[in-house]
Amino acid sequence: MSKNSSLPIGVFDSGVGGLTVLRALRERMPCEDVVYLGDTARLPYGTKSTNTVSRYAVQCAAELVRREIKLLVVACNTASAVAINPLREAYPGIPVIGVVEPGAQAACRATRNKAIGVIGTESTIAGGAYHRAIHAIAPDARIMGHPCQLFVALAEEGWTDGAVAEAVAARYLNSLFHPASGTENPVVPDTLVLGCTHFPLLAPAIRSVLDRAVVIVDSAATTAETVYAELARLGLTRPEEGCGATVYLTTDDAARFARTGSRFLGTPIAEHDVELVDL
Repeated sequence: MSKNSSLPIGVFDSGVGGLTVLRALRERMPCEDVVYLGDTARLPYGTKSTNTVSRYAVQCAAELVRREIKLLVVACNTASAVAINPLREAYPGIPVIGVVEPGAQAACRATRNKAIGVIGTESTIAGGAYHRAIHAIAPDARIMGHPCQLFVALAEEGWTDGAVAEAVAARYLNSLFHPASGTENPVVPDTLVLGCTHFPLLAPAIRSVLDRAVVIVDSAATTAETVYAELARLGLTRPEEGCGATVYLTTDDAARFARTGSRFLGTPIAEHDVELVDL
């Protein structure tokens, strides 16, 4: 066992959505320590230029590296799409894992008809990160991307189930999964990638409008599996004893981070446990 196995995992996102990734990491590796940074002062990243997102990502990573981490998780779809290489160049000694690649790999394993739906924010879908990642694995895959921007607001407001959430899910997804009668040779995905870290909170509402045979790929859960596999490969997994600790960092408004973040994590976060940092 490496002496570095006792170091924490570092995770960052532009806000609180990445806490769904932290939640998945906690479920998969409950003994690991984690340091989570939400760059809430500068969200959303999706409206920023590629150079700006890369600069922000490297700054977030610097704060986590300063706290001595053994692996870095980019729990942000936008940053995963554009900043993985700059991060690996900036910190060559630390493994860097984003959320896009694991989701793409899981979708390619799950699909049977090579038709994959991807939902995300407008910037994620327009940027085509999942399209590129999926096609790199399965060039003949048919990918149907659809922006679902309202899901972000619903998740942050806590309106994740019930009639409102299901009606929004139906409005977004019916055109993909229930094409109008008379449509010639419709292609219906058998797999759906949740390409935003907010979207796992809406999974029950999304499932309610899909056929049971459709596989939902949660990029948070698949990222956690990838992190575990990489730590195991490097001999950096922590001994399975005790319960891992979590440090919460934010760049703006610790009270709001704690309040909203509790919904995403699924357990309460106390305001006094959130440290304000200046990047």
